[in-house]
Amino acid sequence: MSVTHTLNELDTNTKSEAVALLQARLVDSIDLALTIKQAHWNLHGAAFIAVHEMLDKLRDDVDDYVDTMAERARALGGTPVGTVQTVAEKTVLAPYPTDIHSIEDHLRALAQRVAAVTNAVRDNIDDADEAGDANTADVFTEVSRGLDKWLWMIESHLPA
Repeated sequence: MSVTHTLNELDTNTKSEAVALLQARLVDSIDLALTIKQAHWNLHGAAFIAVHEMLDKLRDDVDDYVDTMAERARALGGTPVGTVQTVAEKTVLAPYPTDIHSIEDHLRALAQRVAAVTNAVRDNIDDADEAGDANTADVFTEVSRGLDKWLWMIESHLPA
């Protein structure tokens, strides 16, 4: 991925590698944010309000992660692309089922997608570090830490 000139002294190849990693996780995270809203709107069950409000908080955190990754890409001279078309074309997440309504079904579907994103982000910690960009690795560490916590919270609502 090409980058524009910036006074950031990281090597151009390092910047390009980091921007490509950030872009990949950006589209996955935008997809996850949209998926969270799909679940949020369509929950049905006894714990509706608790899970509905929990998903609002999850969405807020994911939106913050999206912003952080996009802003890091810009700081490196990249152009983050978060259009619906790009997200639909590039996301690694499976399509979200639109025919489910029970809280348990939504939480299982969300858990799978949160896990997919956090596992990819975790891999990118090492990738960014190996590319020579400790700050991008730190961004991925922050996102991974947050998504790991959310995955635990979602799974805690599911039967053992």
